[in-house]
Amino acid sequence: MTANPIELAMYSASQLFLTPVLILIGLLFVHAFYALGAFIWQAWQRHNGQAGGFELAAALSRNPQMTLTELEALATKRMEFARIATRIAPMLGLVATMIPMGPALMALSDGQMADVSRNLTVAFSAVILALMAASISYTVVNVRRRWYAVDLAAIEHDAPQPQRDHDPVAVMALEGAR
Repeated sequence: MTANPIELAMYSASQLFLTPVLILIGLLFVHAFYALGAFIWQAWQRHNGQAGGFELAAALSRNPQMTLTELEALATKRMEFARIATRIAPMLGLVATMIPMGPALMALSDGQMADVSRNLTVAFSAVILALMAASISYTVVNVRRRWYAVDLAAIEHDAPQPQRDHDPVAVMALEGAR
């Protein structure tokens, strides 16, 4: 059975995307570890009560005219790329899994097991890296979202920023228990 021109065109077009998708997955993987390092550094600063760990309070001290809406926009902007990465990385992983499957199935039908193995290795490696990037980014985004919510609440209530050895979440929990 021969493929029609539309099928051949679609197959050829899909194969063009493998390299760019693999490059994007690699970049997202590297970015996830960069974001994780920045997150750990910020967590250390917050734990030690250093101003650098409280980005929104620092931004407000640099510009006291900022509104809560502007601070929320800053927090959203700060998390934007990582939020996008959490959603895009798994999609790219799926694309990078499916693209090599066509050549793998064609090689299987021709009995070329080495080509099948090579294509499946690319497919599974890409999806693993993409899911790792997404999971790291997801964790960073969700903890930062909580931090920013706590910071915004403290700013809104005109409360001083937590001092050394105080956890802002614990402070908020105690206030809520009263």
